[in-house]
Amino acid sequence: MVIISGKLYVAADARDAYLADCREVMEQARSAPGCFDFALSPDLLEPDRINVYERWETDEDLERFRGEGPSGAQTAQIRAAKVSRYRISAIEPA
Repeated sequence: MVIISGKLYVAADARDAYLADCREVMEQARSAPGCFDFALSPDLLEPDRINVYERWETDEDLERFRGEGPSGAQTAQIRAAKVSRYRISAIEPA
């Protein structure tokens, strides 16, 4: 299992529009083979931060969905990012 988790920073006054533009991508991801979860959400404390969470069955599923990544327009809006990939070997109930 692969988890992608982190944060993106965009202009605070553009965050809602950025997330709205991501809605279709989120819908596509959640219906993609091997996707267990995909979420982009506004942070409650930082007005320019977007939280990223993805959970995929395999690296291949993730890469197949990602293709070439976000559009140029979306990438241009990102001021900073810190996103990491985690490989999970076991899952336990919380």
